[in-house]
Amino acid sequence: MRILSIVFPVFAIIGLGYGYGRGKRLDLGMTNQIAMDVLVPALVFSALASQAFDTARYAKLALGGAAVVLGSGLLAYPFARLLKVQVKTFVPPMMFSNSGNMGIPVMVLACGDAAVPGAVVLFLVEMLLHFSLGAFLLDRRMRGMRWLRSPVMLATLLGLGVSLSGATPPAPVSAAVRTVGDAAIPLLLFALGVRLNEISFQDWRLGLAGALLCPATGLAMVALIAPALALAPLERSLLLIFGALPPAVLNYLMAEQYRQEPERVASIVLLGNLAALGVMPIVLAFALH
Repeated sequence: MRILSIVFPVFAIIGLGYGYGRGKRLDLGMTNQIAMDVLVPALVFSALASQAFDTARYAKLALGGAAVVLGSGLLAYPFARLLKVQVKTFVPPMMFSNSGNMGIPVMVLACGDAAVPGAVVLFLVEMLLHFSLGAFLLDRRMRGMRWLRSPVMLATLLGLGVSLSGATPPAPVSAAVRTVGDAAIPLLLFALGVRLNEISFQDWRLGLAGALLCPATGLAMVALIAPALALAPLERSLLLIFGALPPAVLNYLMAEQYRQEPERVASIVLLGNLAALGVMPIVLAFALH
């Protein structure tokens, strides 16, 4: 029942978004912009600037998250060759998971409010690698560091600055920012459901292979590195959930932007997120043990 109470709200909100988006021509551009420019930065700042956040404490968790992302790519590379699919099409979705739309809500619902800082750290690690290394993998000519000036990154730097300085924002300000940030989680899940209407079952065999391989490579990396990191029980549970997350919808958007077989990437993303219905309850049983 505990696992059901965690999984059901997540997929219920995703399903609500999917059902609402059926047959409707919705423009998520403004919604996504508000989420990425206002709500997610507020969530990030609130987590990093809170008294509960200890920068040094989460260093090993951040290292573990980076190892899961990078190691998953290395493990997936030979499978791309075996499946005779372009590496730039198959490997990025295996590396970059749904740590924002699905990861943060699942971690918080599973482990409580104490999981928010760690969940945000893993989300930031994945996002930093996706917008830097991920973009470079799709376009080797990419240059510039404009992504560092994004609202999420500015909120990260500001939150870390407050945390390291030991300063405490005024209580009314903290409450307002936290309230705005709390709106990010349901909106991200709802938007994910709506977005799933835009992708199809084309290349379903490739999508099925990706749906199985994405959590498999992530969990394999967690099993490999977690003992060496000697993480606390909460951080170990968060890293385990992080390793099992499905491909991020952002993989599809970036493949479309860089014209890297977006239809095939869409199939991987769609089936990967559907497969999470079966994968996440099993992983949560181990994470909560």
